[in-house]
Amino acid sequence: MQTSSQILAGLVGVCVGDALGVPVEFTSRVERLKSPVETMRGYGTYNQPPGTWSDDSSLTFCLAESLCSGFSIDAIASSFCRWLNEAYWTPHGEVFDIGNTTYDALERLQQGFPPVKAGGTDEYSNGNGSLMRILPLAYYHKTLDFPKLIERVHQVSCITHAHLRSQIACGIYISIAVCLLQGMAPADAYLQGIHNAQEIYIHPLYASENYHFYRVNSGEIDSLPIDDIRSRGYVIDTLEAALWCFLNSSSYSEAVLKAVNLGEDTDTTAAVTGGLAGIYYGVENIPKKWMNQIARIEDIIDLGRLLEAAIDT
Repeated sequence: MQTSSQILAGLVGVCVGDALGVPVEFTSRVERLKSPVETMRGYGTYNQPPGTWSDDSSLTFCLAESLCSGFSIDAIASSFCRWLNEAYWTPHGEVFDIGNTTYDALERLQQGFPPVKAGGTDEYSNGNGSLMRILPLAYYHKTLDFPKLIERVHQVSCITHAHLRSQIACGIYISIAVCLLQGMAPADAYLQGIHNAQEIYIHPLYASENYHFYRVNSGEIDSLPIDDIRSRGYVIDTLEAALWCFLNSSSYSEAVLKAVNLGEDTDTTAAVTGGLAGIYYGVENIPKKWMNQIARIEDIIDLGRLLEAAIDT
């Protein structure tokens, strides 16, 4: 698979998963079992037309666009604020979904806090708001050594989510994504990804947090029964659920629909799942009928080309 298709597949993979989940966000798993999502829906939770994506994709695109001009934590933070204040990189010119932790952090940014000090650091600031948008950093795996890449992942997480737990979740996710970009199959990418990440997180700085990741780091997250997989907005739940859906599927569509039909934080679980599934299965295996419904799809395709060009220079 060519780098260009991997970049576009990851961005579209996030976005399509997100859009599939938006209409049923906050619905229960019981509701989803009764009426499973099988294709792109509209309206529902936020009364948005089919193909509408949320803050998950908006902030992913803000990060990707910022990276087109090189890595600048200030530029990334400014782009996030532009999204909030100007509805930049939104599907229809309005911000209709934002987490409290992200909102509070962006408010602090606008009060003059430096980006790496803006994100919440308390125990309750471990929502999935940085994990959902972190994928574009994986594409720099060829130009940065692994510890430097993970350092930047941590910095970008800290813009909104600065607790070590959120930083580690982002680092593990990017580590697995990098292994997929290197051509590994899902199970191998998962095992190698957690191994590579553990070489970073063995440092005493992270010792107090590692037990939160014991199910992911066991190498057996995919063997858990569905009833043991939680799908609310907690960052650990989202990482576990996304890996479980990805590893227990054999296509992009199966992976993201499995994620949506877990219920609760449907858009983010599917977006995080969709990023990995998009990279592995390729943009050509994301259903065209879904892609054709995505708002601003041509802009997203153009963004993928810009990021490809930036990485190649």
